[in-house]
Amino acid sequence: KISYPGEEEAVIAIRNIEKVDKLVFRGVKTDAFGYPLKLATMHWPWGAGMFATSLGPHDACFVLAANHEKGSGYMINWWIPAALQKELIESTKINECKNGCIGILIWHFVHHTPVNLWGAGPWVP
Repeated sequence: KISYPGEEEAVIAIRNIEKVDKLVFRGVKTDAFGYPLKLATMHWPWGAGMFATSLGPHDACFVLAANHEKGSGYMINWWIPAALQKELIESTKINECKNGCIGILIWHFVHHTPVNLWGAGPWVP
């Protein structure tokens, strides 16, 4: 599934909207720590390079570290293990959307990873 990169880009866009609101309509020029408010540039989020692709009911492949360049990334998992991984991703995401404790905990950690492992974004978000 590729919803994760879309969610990450949406977070960047929303934070920029909040900053524009502060700068333009409230006259706030700095954040809570005194640093100047600056708009973030859109970038390739580190999770955008992970793809779990279904190849049938009991088959899939998982690509890691892909980017915008053709042929990038590594297929690190395939067949039944990748299908199970894909099922785990889907079921925990659905659980999160239903306000389930397990899904919320798992996806909170995914979205709040303390460092970006690859991609064009900052090392520490």
